This record gives sequence, C-alpha cells and structure tokens, in this order.
Amino acid sequence: MEILRLDGLCKQYPAFRLENVSFSMEAGTIMGLIGRNGAGKTTTLKSMLHLVHPDAGRITICGLDMDTDERAIRSRIGFVSGGASYYQRKRLRDLTDVTKDFYPGWDGERYARLVRQFSLDENKRVCELSEGMKVKYQLAVAMSHKAELLILDEPTSGLDPVSRDELLDTFLTLCEQEGVSILFSTHITSDLDACADTITYIQNGRVAVSGSKQALTGAYLSVQGPDAACGAALRAKLIGARSHRGELDALIRAEDAGLAAGLAVSPANLEQIMVHLEREAEA
Repeated sequence: MEILRLDGLCKQYPAFRLENVSFSMEAGTIMGLIGRNGAGKTTTLKSMLHLVHPDAGRITICGLDMDTDERAIRSRIGFVSGGASYYQRKRLRDLTDVTKDFYPGWDGERYARLVRQFSLDENKRVCELSEGMKVKYQLAVAMSHKAELLILDEPTSGLDPVSRDELLDTFLTLCEQEGVSILFSTHITSDLDACADTITYIQNGRVAVSGSKQALTGAYLSVQGPDAACGAALRAKLIGARSHRGELDALIRAEDAGLAAGLAVSPANLEQIMVHLEREAEA
C-alpha cells in the first residue's frame, strides 16, 4: 500500500527552485532522502507538509490529499527536525501536557517508555537540553500518537554513535513490528546504509534518483588504484574521478567493471555514490 506520493512538487525562491519533485513510498518502509546542502531536501519536506506553501504539485499522504485533508493528515503523521525550537524556559512535562491534547490517539504508556529509553528528564527545561536530547524528545512525542508516517529531517545529526545506533534499531522495530513508515532526510548516509529500503536523491532541486537502495548501490562500483593503470577506454567510463599523488578514486557503472582490470574494484556505499555523482555534475 502506498503511504506517500508527491507529484510535480514545485517551490520558487529568488535564488533556488524546487522543480517537479515526484516520488512515492510504500507503507512499512524506510526511505532515505539524500542530497548535498542546498539541494532541496528540507524545502521538499516543508513544502509537502505545508510548512511553506508549494507553488504547484500534489501531495497525497495516507491516501488523503494535503490540500483538502490537511487536518486529518496531521493527526496521522509525526515530524522531527534537528533544527526545531521550543519555548526555551518550558519544562518538557509542560510541553507534553499541551501537545498530547492535539492527538486523540495519544499513547501515554508508549510515551513513558520512550522517555525512559531516551533517558529524558521531564523536569528539565528545553534550554537545559543538549541538541541530541532535544531530538530525542521530539522523537518521543512523534512516536507516541500512533503516527503512521514519521518524517525526519536530520534527526540523528546531534547524537553520539551509540544513541544513533539505538534510534536506528527503534526505527527498524517500528517498521517491522508496527508497520510505521519513515521518510528520513540525513547527511549521515551510513545510517541509511543500515536501515533504508529505498533512496530518493535530490540534486539541484530535482530528483536525480528514486528507487530501491539495493538497485542504486548495485548499479555502481568504487574504483581505486594507480592512475597510470587507467586506460583511455576506462577513463571515458569513470564517474567523478579524482587523482591525488598518482592514486585514482572514482565510480563506475557495474556493467563497465570489466574495463577496470588491474585496479581495485569494490561495492560502492551511498556516500561514495553521492560524492562521485556530485563531482561529475560539477565537472
């Protein structure tokens, strides 16, 4: 079942345009949203949530149209942003008491469990929390009203490696055991290597790739080795090639791997794919 669909989403700013962004995701899956700074990831998320108003396009969430059913949609989704701000002098307990009244499906037992899991002190004021703890509080709230779709904008950026690993386990459990869907925008592509089912890659305000993570990572290979061993035929097929001190670092499509005899060829991860595709776009 389809949980989210964007068709032709556009947003114009003086120095940037989000152009015809279209993708979809299935229920119970995790989609990674990647792209360099300024590519349009956050603009995409904010436009689809009407936190900024898109100029064109249709957004369908949980089978409902965002233009006509926004209130119903908001009760079925959770949004977490690494850059979110709260009333700095308010205690977490007071914020939660206000927030939970907006959600008929609020699950107090789950919230209490998440507060314990994330080691949150509800008597603390927002200004007393680290950036990582602020993200954990947002997650506890978002995951406590039985949201069908979690939309996460850089949620792990302020967390230590152990906390990030715990959150990824939580995300996988939510998907596998409760059918929750997660749209996960991040610069930490290793998190997506660990948990994502599909990837949408935004480049300069447009969707460059959207599909299964396995298909994307299987389409490319990393090539490394002596630059002198790279013949003309291979060089013509390299993507985002860079050479330092005579050592080559590049990407190649899997079907062209036979040209790389004599060089080290290995599977490419998401970070390598994104870095080399960006280099190629700038060449």
